[in-house]
Amino acid sequence: MNRREFATNVALATAHTLTSSKRATASSSKPNSVPFKFSVMLWTVYKDLPFEQRMEKVVEAGYCALELVDEFEHWSASKFKQIAERRKALGLTFDAVAAVKLGIADPPGIQSYVNYLTEFLNTAEKLETSGIIVLSGNRSESVSREAQHNACIETLKRTGEAAAIRNVTLLFENIDPEENPKYYLTSVAEGFEIVRKVGNPHVKLLYDFYHEQISEGNLIKKLQENIDLVGLVHVADVPGRHEPGTGEINYANVYRKLTELKYDRYVAMEFMPTGDAVSTLRSARELAIRSAVPVSG
Repeated sequence: MNRREFATNVALATAHTLTSSKRATASSSKPNSVPFKFSVMLWTVYKDLPFEQRMEKVVEAGYCALELVDEFEHWSASKFKQIAERRKALGLTFDAVAAVKLGIADPPGIQSYVNYLTEFLNTAEKLETSGIIVLSGNRSESVSREAQHNACIETLKRTGEAAAIRNVTLLFENIDPEENPKYYLTSVAEGFEIVRKVGNPHVKLLYDFYHEQISEGNLIKKLQENIDLVGLVHVADVPGRHEPGTGEINYANVYRKLTELKYDRYVAMEFMPTGDAVSTLRSARELAIRSAVPVSG
């Protein structure tokens, strides 16, 4: 073999390798194979890195959306603009942001929450997000549970109207009693009941499978019966809040059911990776795609 033949063979081999790599990447991502989209709740990964680098890591793992808690709390106007420019350059969306300072299950505090959420909508607009995660807050010893239940309904009715005007969806989240023994909404069954009574398409439930598995279990039945009220789902395994496959939740069945029900909103990974975050997030996404698509042949 002469030098020219050798060079030609190397070039062909390299081209074949690159083509195969592109095909493998395209095959693994399968963007149209599931109806839902993928996101990452950012507090779970790379907390020691600057925000811009954390966004880059999410993109490296194959995701096009992420969710925030309070990372933006001290940003200046110029910082919001800088992050927006970088986010768009990376092809990222902030699909949801958490409003964590007040809760809605507080009968005397309904107006205070309405004022808080109305102001928070301005932050959501600066972040260009279409989802705000809403918390119930803690149980109160001074009022009945029924009163707190009704306060959730009334507060979501009033804030839901303001959210609808801005084309934002409020996402009411359940949290298990092990993580927060004082938290009001520990049951998605009650959460769905509240959201149904609100009756506003801009008010949905954030169905956190991790929290509900600890609280009451029976994940798929409640998902199937209330899919019209689900605005976002969060993913982590039990115990430990690690990636799917490390614990007791059969996420393969959950993803298949989401596909069967044509759920087309976000599936957000909110787990603490047991290994390298990028590779673990990538594997979690690929597991969801493989599980959701029936095996043919």
